[in-house]
Amino acid sequence: MSKIVVFGAGGRAGMRVVEEAVGRGHEVTAVVRDPGKYAGVWGSSGTGSSGVDSSGVDSSGTGSSGAGSSGAASSGAGVRVVAGDVTDLAGVAEVAAGHDAAVQVAARLDVSSEEFYTAAARALVGGLGQAGVSRLVAVGIGSLLEVSPGVRLVDTPDFPAEARAFSLGHAAELEVFEKSGLDWVVLAPPPVLLDESASRTGRYRIGGGEVPALEPVFSFADLGVAVVDEVERPRHHRVQVAVSY
Repeated sequence: MSKIVVFGAGGRAGMRVVEEAVGRGHEVTAVVRDPGKYAGVWGSSGTGSSGVDSSGVDSSGTGSSGAGSSGAASSGAGVRVVAGDVTDLAGVAEVAAGHDAAVQVAARLDVSSEEFYTAAARALVGGLGQAGVSRLVAVGIGSLLEVSPGVRLVDTPDFPAEARAFSLGHAAELEVFEKSGLDWVVLAPPPVLLDESASRTGRYRIGGGEVPALEPVFSFADLGVAVVDEVERPRHHRVQVAVSY
């Protein structure tokens, strides 16, 4: 059994990560903006979402409050829900203390993607370092994968400008991780909307740095499986890899 802290636990990806981890007997600290919204969630139906953008990461997983016991709400089923801000280094260090691994699936849509992901990555590197947590599993974005050797999808001529700006925020995050001493991995699902209603199959494939096939549509439930597998049995280190069917 491990202790796992999940930043952005209230989104479609984060919810599935928490469910998967708890289902395997792990203790989970779920970091969200408003813990009161999640009291009893994982202890009852285990489903729900809040503040989620099109990439499936959780914008409710960030906020102005620090992460500490004063903002905690027990949710049962091995989950402790706390308020936290993944861009706050001191808050990250506080909430991550005593955990074996961290998961990052948080986002914010009210600031630029590059600003948010750079700040979050720096806070995670510094905060997890202070807390003594070396393993970080993050969910990335498929548009940073390659369509041909040396050519990322985000750099192709017809790629939408708005989506490009969001993707480059994830690229900035990667740059911070690469300069750190963390044992990190970024799992990048296909660059399409994932299936949020499909049941867990436990099936997935880890690829390299290339954009995977878009069909069948990958599910949030199986993304959660892949994330928790990398926590339990780290197979990929300091690299971004594709995850799909």
